[in-house]
This record gives sequence, structure tokens and C-alpha cells, in this order.
Amino acid sequence: MNKKMLMIFPSCALLGVAALAAGGVEDPLASLSYLTGTYTAAVEERVDQRLDVSDQALLASAADGTLEQGAVDTWVETRMKQGDILQGTTGASVLLLAGEGQVTYSAGTVVDVTTGEEAASGSVLQADHRYLVAEDTTAMFLITSKTAVVDYQGPCSLTESSTVDYNAMAAALKQLNLFRGTFTGYGEGYDLELAPTRLQALIMFIRVLGEEDAALAWTGNTPFTDIAQGSDAEKYVGYAYEKGYTNGFSATEFKPGSAVNAYQYTEFILRAMGYSSAANTNLADTLSRARIAGVLTEGEAAAFQTGQFLRADLVYISYYALEAAMPDGVQTLGQTLIDKGVFTQEDWTQAQSLVTSERM
Repeated sequence: MNKKMLMIFPSCALLGVAALAAGGVEDPLASLSYLTGTYTAAVEERVDQRLDVSDQALLASAADGTLEQGAVDTWVETRMKQGDILQGTTGASVLLLAGEGQVTYSAGTVVDVTTGEEAASGSVLQADHRYLVAEDTTAMFLITSKTAVVDYQGPCSLTESSTVDYNAMAAALKQLNLFRGTFTGYGEGYDLELAPTRLQALIMFIRVLGEEDAALAWTGNTPFTDIAQGSDAEKYVGYAYEKGYTNGFSATEFKPGSAVNAYQYTEFILRAMGYSSAANTNLADTLSRARIAGVLTEGEAAAFQTGQFLRADLVYISYYALEAAMPDGVQTLGQTLIDKGVFTQEDWTQAQSLVTSERM
């Protein structure tokens, strides 16, 4: 391992597997207490033996924030997308906060510090588990889900794929005040890895209509007993119900926390654009109608027929709907919202510049 990296990351570096004096073939590679106690002390002693005068100079430069390219001495959070690869070498730590991924390496070891066990090459990453790249190891952390949130520390480099960038679309919609984060404390609160709820879909629908201010100014009562009285949720639901935009799940229930699917959310978008109305309760041909209207491509309509519908998909449909023509064929949805004062042309231009990936 490069001495400079050992200097920068003395508390993270792992000695070779052969040096581990804990665990056997049938046991964890190393117990958690061993990793945080005896083993850490051994690593620090080994590092101290390797230091020399030039290393001390490097340490001083590191303290000034001039670390080698790709090496970070504090945890960095980043949003990633399918096919992105985070490469880590000796001393790198990786923590998957949301989404799915796997780790691969051809030689050496990666340790799941959370369990004290070795993470075999090709194994699936477990959320909220810290993975540590051992000495003389180069590991690839590949994102296999549409989006993911990753924390990393140490000598790492990121290689981005050319797949659909849902993260960029979420950022673009947020800039247009059409999409906002949740109270989740990571990943900018986007929660793109989760299924959207009926309430979230309804709120997005009202924003795409350009009527959020009107909804939040609504006063009245709803027949739904599962909506908290006086809450913003009641305003959104009550406004949409009164306007005939949506129906309840039953006469007394709205079920705001229930998940929505691609058919239901796409129907919301078609209603917002004037291609459909709440009177249409048969959604079997919704995706086909969205394709005819130019909201979805043929490939997208086919893709959304299967698989779990996530907030990433909600963002995708919403973003490209802005580029679709309204029924009169004169303006796009985006241009209509500009006319309504929801956002400006400059906002729209800047938002579009964030999305450089192709459609699915």
C-alpha cells in the first residue's frame, strides 16, 4: 500500500487477511471488538513503523486540506445512479444509506465492519453497514438500483454511468418548486428509492396544475376520517376533492399513505394536462393514452407496466410531462406553467441544463 495513503488514513487501514488473528473458516473474519480494539492498535503501531520525515511533511499538507486527489478524510454523502461505480482502495470506507449495490474485487479483502465479517466479492451491500477496504485491495462498489445514496471516506474515485439520471431530474423539479424533499436526513430528502404515497402523488399533481397556492388557501372539511383536520394534507385533499380532481378510496377514507402505481400517477398527469378527468375510473389504458398524448414514449409505456413504481419513476414522468404538448398543441405543459407564474423561463432553462442523460 502507498505510504502516503497510510499516513492519511492510519485509523482506517487494514492489514492483510493473513494478519488477522481472530476468526476461523466457520467464524466471522474478525469480531467487532477485535476490529475496534486490538486490531486498531496493531494497525496504528504498524503505521507508525512506516512513517519517515517525508511522510510527516505530507501529514502537514493533509492538515491544510491538500489531500491527494480522490482521498477524503471526512465522510462524503453523494447520490448515485444505476451503473455508477465507486472505486475504493486500502483504507476506504463505504456506507450504503439507500438503494441497492454490490461489491466486487479480484484480490484482497473487504470487511463488513458492522458485523465483523468478510464481504465476499460479488455480495450484495447491506444498507447501513460500513464496509472497509483492506490492505492491498481495490474494490468496486457498483450501484444496481435506479438510484442510491452512499457515504464514503478515504481514497475513492467515482465513475459515472450513462444511465437515466433520476437524481438530476429530481434536482431540476426541485428548482422549479414542483418537487420537494421529505424529512429524511440524507439524500437531500428526495427518497427516490421509496414508493410514492397517494398523498405525495396528489400534491405533485396539484403542483403540476399550478394550483398549489390555491390548495393551501383552501378552507373547509373533507369526508375522510384518515386525514388530520387542520393539516396541510387536509388542504391538498380537500381542494382536489372539491374540484373533482380525485376521489376517495371510499366514502370516508382517502388512504393517504397507500402506495400508488404507474397507472394511477400517469392518470393524474393526464388530468393535469387536460387529457383526462376524474370521471374516468378505468385506468387499464392509461399508459396507452399517455403514449398517444406524447407524455410517454412507447418504450416507457411498456416499461411502466411492470415492476415497483418508485418516487424516482414519479419524478421521471413528471419531468418529461413538462416537455409534452397540451391538448391544443400550441404549448407544452412547461410553457403553460411559465404563463401561470409557477416558474420562469430562466428557471426552466436552468432546470433543463441539469438533466443530460437520455430517456429510458
